[in-house]
Amino acid sequence: MKIIHAKDYADMSRKAANIISAQVILKPDCILGLATGSTPIGAYQQLIKWYEKGDVDFAQVSTYNLDEYRGLSHDDPQSYHFFMRDNFFNHINIDLSRTHVPDGSNTDAAAACAEYDRMVAAAGYPDLQLLGIGNNGHIGFNEPDDHFSAGTHCVDLTESTIEANSRLFDNIDDVPRQAYTMGVQTIMYARMIVIAASGEKKAQAVRDMCFGPVTPSCPASILQLHTNCVVVADEAALSLCPEA
Repeated sequence: MKIIHAKDYADMSRKAANIISAQVILKPDCILGLATGSTPIGAYQQLIKWYEKGDVDFAQVSTYNLDEYRGLSHDDPQSYHFFMRDNFFNHINIDLSRTHVPDGSNTDAAAACAEYDRMVAAAGYPDLQLLGIGNNGHIGFNEPDDHFSAGTHCVDLTESTIEANSRLFDNIDDVPRQAYTMGVQTIMYARMIVIAASGEKKAQAVRDMCFGPVTPSCPASILQLHTNCVVVADEAALSLCPEA
């Protein structure tokens, strides 16, 4: 696990975007695993700027997102389908038919998850997987548990995750209580993982991820075992790390 130090959120975003753009330039038809939430928005904005300058071309790129809320249609403004179009896809030259997000509108959880697993496996898994980390150490929507998950599955969101995500909704009661998420095993199949973290609220989770025991009580800790994992974090997020 390599740790890249950033000064602040803007610096973290540029450094993460640098790694992603390098992947696309080196392999124009690469597969990117993408994340949602507030953490990656800055990286997406930087990539959009570089695309507009002609520095990076997404025409042949395919993407697979980590997760989606269960029960939301693709056009729901709170869905991750909408999030990705609004924050990234609509501003670059990616072919939307090459973009994939779990189908939250399919209330048959077993069918929706099995189909997404099939698609990700058929594609050959991401060349680069971008992750954020939750305050409780979750990656995707893989919450702390007594075991590491395998494939895509339906999860009950913890109260801490619901509270953290409520800032994006009008009311905390509007936050879905379930989501479909890639499993930890699926995430680990990516050939490279970039995990971005910013802010003091993430400091304990980042410390546990990088320096704590590998345990499903901190799902991100499994990344210590990945052969090509890069942590891009700012000073506040690294403030509790002994070697930061």
